[in-house]
Amino acid sequence: MDEKESNSVNNFVPTDRTQVHRIPKRGIYEKKEIYRILDEGLVCHVGFIANGMPVVIPTGYGRRGDTLYVHGSSASRMLRALGRGADVCVTVTLLDGLVLARSAFHHSMNYRSVVIFGRSTIVDDPATKLEVLEVFTNHIAPGRWKDVRHPTDKELQATTVLAMPLNEVSAKVRTGPPIDDGEDYFLPIWAGVLPMKLTPGSALPDERLPKGIAIPEYIVNYTREEP
Repeated sequence: MDEKESNSVNNFVPTDRTQVHRIPKRGIYEKKEIYRILDEGLVCHVGFIANGMPVVIPTGYGRRGDTLYVHGSSASRMLRALGRGADVCVTVTLLDGLVLARSAFHHSMNYRSVVIFGRSTIVDDPATKLEVLEVFTNHIAPGRWKDVRHPTDKELQATTVLAMPLNEVSAKVRTGPPIDDGEDYFLPIWAGVLPMKLTPGSALPDERLPKGIAIPEYIVNYTREEP
C-alpha cells in the first residue's frame, strides 16, 4: 500500500463541503479521531430540506464501522424524507469548556465537532436491522443489549433504520486558553477556561421495579469517555 492509499484508509479526503476554512489548523480529517468523537457523543442534529423548508432535528444515533445509523418511528417526517434519498447534513458536538477571555470579543468555547454530508438508505433486512438496534442500545449504555427484551417482529416493522455511509466527513476542534489582543493581557481581569463535562448522576430506579434487582455495573460505572 503506497502513501496515498494509506492516507485514504486512515483519513477522510476533504471536499468543498468538509474542508475547514475558518481557522484551518483546527480541522481534523483522521478517521480515528473523528470516530472517537462520534462514539462519545449521544445526540446528533440532522439537517435536511422538507417541503422546500430547512429542518434540523435532534436525534440519537449509532456507528458501526464506516456507517452512521439513525432510527425512529416509521411515521417520522425526517426518516421518510431521508429514506427517499434527500441530501442530509449531520452534526455532533461535544462541549469541553468555556473559554473566558479578557475581552468580550475573544470569548469562545473548547469543543470537538463533526460534520457529515451525504445521503442515507433504508435498512430493510430484519437481521441487519436487529444488529443495528443492538448498536443503538449499546451506544447509549454499553452492555445494555444483553439485559433487555429484544424487539418483536411488530416493533421492528414499526421502526425505520437508516444507514448513512461515512464518506464526506470532517471534524473541528478547539483546545487551550483564551487568545487575547496583546495589550489586553495586562488588564486586571480574570481569564481562563472553565472545563465542562457530561457527568452522570445517581441512577433512579423505576417505581415499578421489583425489589432485589441490582443496578447493573455498566450503569454504576457509567461514562462517555473512552477507557
